[in-house]
Amino acid sequence: MGELYVPVSIESIQADIFPDVALYIKSGGKYILYKSHGRNFSSQDAARLMENKVEFLFVSPADLEVITAYMENNAERVLKDDTLEAKTKGKIIYQTSINFVGDIFEHPQKVSDFSRSQRMVENLLQYLASDRDSFQSLESVMTHNYYTFVHSLQVTALSVLLHAEAYLLSHDEMLDVGIGTLLHDFGKVFVSPAILSKEGKLTPKELEEYRKHPEEGYQYLKKNTKLSDISLGVVRCHHERNNGNGYPQGLKGPEISRSAQVAAICDVYCTLTIDRSCRKALSSSIALLIMKQEMKGSFNERLLDTLEGIVCCDNPAQFL
Repeated sequence: MGELYVPVSIESIQADIFPDVALYIKSGGKYILYKSHGRNFSSQDAARLMENKVEFLFVSPADLEVITAYMENNAERVLKDDTLEAKTKGKIIYQTSINFVGDIFEHPQKVSDFSRSQRMVENLLQYLASDRDSFQSLESVMTHNYYTFVHSLQVTALSVLLHAEAYLLSHDEMLDVGIGTLLHDFGKVFVSPAILSKEGKLTPKELEEYRKHPEEGYQYLKKNTKLSDISLGVVRCHHERNNGNGYPQGLKGPEISRSAQVAAICDVYCTLTIDRSCRKALSSSIALLIMKQEMKGSFNERLLDTLEGIVCCDNPAQFL
């Protein structure tokens, strides 16, 4: 995550239990100190900031670990708190998940803590099942974070919804799907940052390096974690295509696990429908049209139709 500051929603800052860290406001691309170490963050602070339409404060990269631990330990309490609106819960749960992915990318060795990944996805599944507007609520964190981490969460949320509609999965299998999808781009930690941030077309050599990330992520996670074959399959095969034109193995149709097929569809759809510095997000209908026509044969058509029913309906959470 480099020197990027970590966003924390105002609602998640509880004066009595929030860690004593410096808090910053973002203004004009700069981070300005709002609260120094040793000064409590009060309810008056929260009210004043929200009155001024400030949704997030920021924590320096040096305090990432303590804030990530706080938000993860606080997640279950948030889900059970009947005084919080569903949208507020979503903002906190999503933000916690994004910070988790960021922490894993910054410290790859931490991915070996399987129980941490499991707790994260358990909380995410619980929220997705409880809020009728759960997928749309992702918009509340989109503009405040870093593309790769937001993308990982968006793909996970949509993959869970699509699996729930297309297949009858046990809770344990859905957990495996969620963990694998949340970590599907883990292999990018082995790709040069210059390639990941490049806005123009990649050179053949750069493309070759980039296309190694599914296999390298799979190999690292297989060796260093207790992830299931379902989760590992999602990591390894989310760039495979139904017609055999994907990578790293060039698998076709039924050779690709169903969870990897779902992940591939959600990965492309979410890439097309999220704002990036190089282009604006496409609408759901345009994204689906591209996937069905310009990418014809790349994806399972039944799953594409199911996806269309989810993203083009008023209540995606009805599928859980």
